[in-house]
Amino acid sequence: MPDTRAALGRVVGLPGAVLLGLGSIVGTGVFVSLGLGAGAAGPAVIVAVAIAAAVATCNGLSSAQLAAAHPVSGGTYEYGYRTLSPALGFTAGWTFLCAKTASAATAALGVGGYLVRGLGGGRAATAAIAVAAALGVTALVAGGLRRSNRANAAIVAIALIALLGFAVAGLPAIDGGHFHPFFARPGGLPEATALAFVAFTGYGRIATLGEEVRDPARTIPRAIAITLGLSLALYVAVVAVAVGVLGAAPLAAAARAGAAPLELAAARTGVPGLSPLIAVGAVAAMLGVLVNLLLGLSRVVLAMARRGDLPRALARVRGEGAAATPRRAVIAVGAAVAALAAVGRVETTWSFSAFTVLVYYALTNAAALRLPAAQRRFPRAIAAVGLVACLGLAFWVEPAVWLTGAALIAAGLALHRIARRRRAAP
Repeated sequence: MPDTRAALGRVVGLPGAVLLGLGSIVGTGVFVSLGLGAGAAGPAVIVAVAIAAAVATCNGLSSAQLAAAHPVSGGTYEYGYRTLSPALGFTAGWTFLCAKTASAATAALGVGGYLVRGLGGGRAATAAIAVAAALGVTALVAGGLRRSNRANAAIVAIALIALLGFAVAGLPAIDGGHFHPFFARPGGLPEATALAFVAFTGYGRIATLGEEVRDPARTIPRAIAITLGLSLALYVAVVAVAVGVLGAAPLAAAARAGAAPLELAAARTGVPGLSPLIAVGAVAAMLGVLVNLLLGLSRVVLAMARRGDLPRALARVRGEGAAATPRRAVIAVGAAVAALAAVGRVETTWSFSAFTVLVYYALTNAAALRLPAAQRRFPRAIAAVGLVACLGLAFWVEPAVWLTGAALIAAGLALHRIARRRRAAP
């Protein structure tokens, strides 16, 4: 029988950790959600991306020092339990599961959107492809981390080639008139920042894999910094070209209608072969997002199941050392992502992810503020700024979205209290 207490092997070095972060970041955010941000803020979505990166940097530094102090799987779920309280620790794990399941479903829908635009079909075809993508990636991740890392490296390479090709080839086609007025919708800047923020949160995958990273005290902070820097440069270049070529309003309409805004922008440049290249890169990148999200989600499920906050059967680890994998947790997460992709819409899933992930990182910063001085690697002001920014941005998404998210958090806490009472009963 598989051992529920088995440890996961430390098989990930700095290059692998950076690739895991890039594989999680360079995907749905740049290929889909930046179009939604353009709808909220117009051309100023470029500013929103920069602000989101600054907030993500604060969160990344908080995550890095927490991961160095507590190098175990589970991310802020574990940090919250250890530095805040059981209820807040559970809230962190619960919001992470909600946020990243929605993000993974958005990535699956993005895969469907780009394939349907090239092959033809409607919303039903998009959903069917999304479900198939989620189930296929689940099978890959269930096979173990080493196999997932090899697939991830290939996926990230394809996505980066496509995006760099788009940024360079699209420069001559930029129409400066599309940037005027630049602050066409100043009131939408906070919402655009919240939507763009989710696109940077892939570095969290590095922290949730703390039990599988070699020398986590050094590797995790360095990997997070490198990942965020590379992602910011790429995002600014791509969104500036996309807005300059297509315009903010058409870019947003394309994201809402078919989840393939960059492909439409690439087609508008008139460069032969650029549109198919973007489609291939988008599909590859969002499959990479699915790989990395399923990795991170399954490790949080593993941590929560070990503590009894989720069914203990999900804590089973198959294999040993480098071959160890929490297969049951992976399968459970994959099933949830496939179910949401079958019924979800890109706008709803991404906005819901924005609210819940901002709550999650608010708790990350709160946990970092509680670290003792000996374990603190960065000034407390960084975590304080991250906490205030996350809480402030969380409620700029649509009211119906954050009300639903708040209700789910309350329901999760109620179930947590019931489970604790049952465990405490004689």
